Amino acid sequence: MHRNAEEHLPLTEATCLILISLARPKHGYAIMQDVAAWTGNKAKLGPGTLYGALTKLLEQGLIRRSGESGAGDERRKEYVLTSLGRDVVQMECSRMETVARLGRLVLEGKDRQ
Repeated sequence: MHRNAEEHLPLTEATCLILISLARPKHGYAIMQDVAAWTGNKAKLGPGTLYGALTKLLEQGLIRRSGESGAGDERRKEYVLTSLGRDVVQMECSRMETVARLGRLVLEGKDRQ
């Protein structure tokens, strides 16, 4: 686990979904398709939001370029998680699971001993 992974938390929903999508190399349009499919089109990433986030994630070292796909004019940059990015996603998932578990306990009145 990277020592500085925690400084990237908490993630926004969009950032978290982008990082999850990049567990395997993908280009921007494929990331947008993943997010839309996973959320039943409730969360949609526009190109400006996505590419702004990708630039920030590259600068933070959470993702890296992994090559290009396609041919000719259809060449697309692909991105993938770094080991730091993978640690951040794992920590964020654990954090959200804790919050969800607490929320269910409180709503069910089971938070008191």
